[in-house]
Amino acid sequence: AAMPAAASWTAAHGALMLAMWAVMMLAMMLPSAAPMILLYANIERRRRDAAPFPATAVFAAGYVVVWLAVALAATALQWWLDRSALYWPAMAGAGVPVAAVTLTAVGIYQFTPWKHACLRNCRAPLEFISRYWGQGALAIGVRHGLFCLGCCGMLMLLLFVGGVMNMVWVALIAGYVLAEKTVPGGQWLSFGAGGALILWGGRMLYAGAAG
Repeated sequence: AAMPAAASWTAAHGALMLAMWAVMMLAMMLPSAAPMILLYANIERRRRDAAPFPATAVFAAGYVVVWLAVALAATALQWWLDRSALYWPAMAGAGVPVAAVTLTAVGIYQFTPWKHACLRNCRAPLEFISRYWGQGALAIGVRHGLFCLGCCGMLMLLLFVGGVMNMVWVALIAGYVLAEKTVPGGQWLSFGAGGALILWGGRMLYAGAAG
């Protein structure tokens, strides 16, 4: 379920990990951005009375750039965890405290005002586009990507807990992100998920201390 902590980080291996993270980030985050992208395309079509694809592609590219930067940061973090023998669950003995602290930190973040300010921008595509329309397609796409990062970036740390290549775990996180942004009352999911993560992290720390 997880990459081995003893993997040899050659240039080729690093490039492979970066490609893996890039594909995974885009596969997880683009579905939740689809309502915003489709709305932007619809507005462009009506405004120009022409094919909206060039401007929409630029808008989407701005969003993609943000998450490619996240993929690069995640690759660097994975390299550091591998070097430090802290990659959990591959190094369960050393990594359990790190996993517990990660779960707790992500859970706490779910309750922060910054998280919910970013989530509101992700849940209201029309309001977001209306507010920032004059900035141009690329700038709006980057801004939306940054709000999305503020909303969901901490959740990506959970991949290091459940296993970077655990596809079930990846699908669960992607499904949660989509629900949080799109279902009615989805903003309340963050509180429930935050509480569950804090309890999980606390239980893991307690079990480790008791053991």
